Amino acid sequence: MNTIAYFEIQSSNPEREVKFYEKLFGWKFEKVDGLPVDYYRIETKTIGGGLLQRPAGVPPQQHGTNAFTCSVEVDDFDRVSALILENGGQVAMPKFAIPGKCWQGYFIDPDNNTFGIAQIDENAK
Repeated sequence: MNTIAYFEIQSSNPEREVKFYEKLFGWKFEKVDGLPVDYYRIETKTIGGGLLQRPAGVPPQQHGTNAFTCSVEVDDFDRVSALILENGGQVAMPKFAIPGKCWQGYFIDPDNNTFGIAQIDENAK
């Protein structure tokens, strides 16, 4: 628990990036319906991940890192979410279900870095 559970790649053009990473690394992608954004699960030989429609504009060059987002697996999403807020963090995207997989949400730390937390739950819907 409290370790990197998976990674996510944000994309302005998810179909383009799916093709790119399939060709580059041989990763397998599966589109997931019913989420608040276009989302593809990524299967690699080690850690799992996701590729999603970018929810905001691409940061301009020379304005910080445009990077993958990591999510930390936690045992109690609601408890950890409360701790994040109590310690100066903010909600970037509220808790939502990735059906049959987990509860997911995104937060911003006090220095404006985005990160996710996920509680594994096969009954999430």
